[in-house]
Amino acid sequence: MKKTLLLVLQATLTFVLICYTQTACNSESQQAGESPSSEQASGGFSKEIVKTGEEDVVGQPAPNFTLTDIKGVKHSLADFKGKYVILEWVNFGCPFVGKHYDTNNMQKLQKRCTSGGNIWLSICSSAPGRQGNFPPAEINSIIKQKFAAPSFYLIDADGTVGKLYGAKCTPTMYIVDKEGKLIYKGGIDDKPNTDATEVAIATNYMKLALDDIEADKPITFQGSKPYGCTIKYAK
Repeated sequence: MKKTLLLVLQATLTFVLICYTQTACNSESQQAGESPSSEQASGGFSKEIVKTGEEDVVGQPAPNFTLTDIKGVKHSLADFKGKYVILEWVNFGCPFVGKHYDTNNMQKLQKRCTSGGNIWLSICSSAPGRQGNFPPAEINSIIKQKFAAPSFYLIDADGTVGKLYGAKCTPTMYIVDKEGKLIYKGGIDDKPNTDATEVAIATNYMKLALDDIEADKPITFQGSKPYGCTIKYAK
């Protein structure tokens, strides 16, 4: 009887956590809906701001941006035209992000993406003093400890790029095609929880997208509802 009650309590707490997180992510959209200036467009990339909220932005030109990596080097999205680019909004203090790194799921995806000649950009939009914002040296140490393998880890401390893309939660994933158009926006998979045992049985949208990219086919899943910790934008 006690075991049954404990299982019911655990399931209830998990459900409440998921509901709270997703509700908080939705409320964060008001912050993400602000209109910061975008970088000057280049090539097929747009200088316009992608609409935020739950609108379908797939097929629109991806806004160009320029951010600095942990080594102090600047990178623009337009620099990578001609390659597929996966954008991963990250916060290493978030348990939803932790689930995918602790199981090596994210690292496998990163290595698969870059080994195919494409680009993976991890972007942190946490403000100074808030969860997920670390000094570059500490981030470099975390990346090494986790064996993370993005092409670059980019710092968006003022939240300009996160709000530009309407990113609300970590992890949230975007895919930009070779011509600079958004072809995916949403969650990494269909298991909105922190249960590491479910990573193996989840429908992994990034894995399926990479399957299609490698087969030179349009991606099957173009969007899903993201889940995770709210992005810790400046208050």
